[in-house]
Amino acid sequence: MAESTINRAALPTHSFEWGAIKWLVSPSTTPGAQMTFGEVLLLPGKGHERHNHPESEEILYILSGEGEQTVDDGAPFPVRAGDTIYIPTAIYHSTINTGWSPLRLLAIYNPGGPEQGLAQLPDFREVPAGEFPSFKRD
Repeated sequence: MAESTINRAALPTHSFEWGAIKWLVSPSTTPGAQMTFGEVLLLPGKGHERHNHPESEEILYILSGEGEQTVDDGAPFPVRAGDTIYIPTAIYHSTINTGWSPLRLLAIYNPGGPEQGLAQLPDFREVPAGEFPSFKRD
């Protein structure tokens, strides 16, 4: 049987003005994978603003920190460690860190693939495996 453990140290980190993402499983990098799974870090006062995934549903699981979530352009609601948010296919949503510490969450796309679109954002940077993203202070 092939090795199934993902070596996160061997994977790049995707860095943005609002934080960073480490994609641990993705159809483009994990043989046989149909979904995407990753850890997201949102910096204090920052977030992934209104967007959607036209062909994928998404699940967010908050690991630590506190934030504000919108789903389907509804009223913002608070999220914190232990909360799970389900976002249906093509629904607009946003996640903003409202705390002083980083907001850490897990993200799953089904089917995988929307993560590839993030590389088109103007503030996208790929940090090679083994290196750390730089978060500049204002």
